[in-house]
Amino acid sequence: MNTIDDELWSAIGDPTRRRMLDLLLAEGAGTATSLSARLPVTRQAIAKHLGVLDRVGLVHSAAAGRERRYQVDEAQLARAVAQLASVGSAWDARLQRIKRIAEAIQRANDERQSN
Repeated sequence: MNTIDDELWSAIGDPTRRRMLDLLLAEGAGTATSLSARLPVTRQAIAKHLGVLDRVGLVHSAAAGRERRYQVDEAQLARAVAQLASVGSAWDARLQRIKRIAEAIQRANDERQSN
């Protein structure tokens, strides 16, 4: 199982940052100004969110005039998706074990009641 990167998941945990990633993926790239025009958040807040995403490697930026143009780092996003899939698989296995235990308890209760 992949090691879970808490900082990465903390960054992705914010709904505004997830929406920003969606927009950047759909549009290929964007600036704090272009993203703030599409979201109900100030440009300054967008810039702070982009800083968080940049620190964890989910986006990278390049100078574009007086602003920075951000793009999603697809390798890091793929890593996040792989971590999510790994966590999902682990929970599926846990839930299946709980289901088997609950079914065994139910069968035992049914046998006691029928005797």
